[in-house]
Amino acid sequence: MKKLTVFTPTYNRAYCLPVCYESLKQQTSQDFVWLIIDDGSTDDTQQVVAGWIEENVVQIRYHRQDNQGMHGAHNAAYRLIDTELNVCIDSDDYMPSDAVEHILTFWDQHGNDQVSGIIGLDAFTDGRIIGTRLPEDRKRSTLFELYSKHRVTGDKKLVYRSELTRNHPYPIFDNEKYVGLAYKYYKLDEQYEMLLMNEVLCCVEYLPDGSSMNMLKQYRRNPNGFAFYRKELMKLPFASVSFKFKQSIHYVSSSIISGNRKFMLETPAKLLTLLAIPLGFLLYWYVSRKTRFS
Repeated sequence: MKKLTVFTPTYNRAYCLPVCYESLKQQTSQDFVWLIIDDGSTDDTQQVVAGWIEENVVQIRYHRQDNQGMHGAHNAAYRLIDTELNVCIDSDDYMPSDAVEHILTFWDQHGNDQVSGIIGLDAFTDGRIIGTRLPEDRKRSTLFELYSKHRVTGDKKLVYRSELTRNHPYPIFDNEKYVGLAYKYYKLDEQYEMLLMNEVLCCVEYLPDGSSMNMLKQYRRNPNGFAFYRKELMKLPFASVSFKFKQSIHYVSSSIISGNRKFMLETPAKLLTLLAIPLGFLLYWYVSRKTRFS
């Protein structure tokens, strides 16, 4: 059995998936499976992938489902993965040719059941590291501590032990397509640190139709998903009061958008949420104004 699953959630991305595929063909280690989660695409994704499966250069598993959004695609991936490790490479990204080899070699040398996985680097397509590198003086950290305490910035690539990522599935809300993916990562932070590896594992291109480029629209269209995410972040035992207050502001805003009048009863931080109501209302007004014609 292969050791690593590279999984790619995709929705109408047949036009850019070939870049990811070509990078996987060039990997110096082929000890991986490429799991493609087709989240209800209406383009020719299925036909394109069928051609690659027929080529038989990369071991590919293809799963198609009704559109549920990125978090629903991740849920499906984590249910299907049967390798020890997994890493998500988005449909508009690709891996350097030695990325799989770096992951597996590093895990063979340092991996153990006391950590949840590996944190590596993302880079732009011109080679520049996104944000900062990882601290050289540390071998382990939680993801949350990396950003809050060690002042790391920018997206990073996460490689997880698959038995752990099956825990804490993302909730699915009717007529919504978004829940913050970091919910699962921070839940795992409560039990495990991750190994730090200053190697580029993914090259990223932020396309105009990508989720990160349309966040305000996502915020307006998925208030229950956003409110759930903010509530969960307020529960984190290792988070500061200022961090939880920021989540309270967003929680209030999303609750107003969704029309949830019981948000004060449902919040895990009642005093902070009460104090956040004025700022939450202002954020609601800002989001509503910015997305009025969307």
